[in-house]
Amino acid sequence: MDFLWWTLIIVAFALSFVGIIFPIIPSVLVLWIGFLLYQFMLTSDNIGWVFWSAMIVLTIVLIVSDIIANSYFVKKYGGTKWGERIAAIGVIIGSFIIPPIGIIVVPFIAVFITELLQKKGADEALKAAFGSLLGFLGGTIAKIVIQIVMIIWFFIAI
Repeated sequence: MDFLWWTLIIVAFALSFVGIIFPIIPSVLVLWIGFLLYQFMLTSDNIGWVFWSAMIVLTIVLIVSDIIANSYFVKKYGGTKWGERIAAIGVIIGSFIIPPIGIIVVPFIAVFITELLQKKGADEALKAAFGSLLGFLGGTIAKIVIQIVMIIWFFIAI
């Protein structure tokens, strides 16, 4: 029976990475399913409060990493406050529109249009929109790294 639980845990961890590409799969939730399967099906000991506390903090960072990265890069590339806000909204909406492409295209187009409406030139608007693309890539890299850290920490803790 342990083999089955370990197989499900490994599948959950693998699916969490698939969720980065296909946002329809809730990466962090699937990751937690793996942790909880171990905690409640394979051991009678608690993994420890340090582990659970760290996982809660890392989960929060994981959830907001796309939004933070998008806002940061839009601002860095000359976007307005409205461009930052629209980038964050675009990431959320883009997750549901044509996944996984929507998470890249929707913020890009939304920031470009927003910056044009803010009386910026096409070059400046394009630069800010490019910042949203870099934000997506930065957020994706951050999510991959955070998930790897969470999984490694899990195996160290057990």
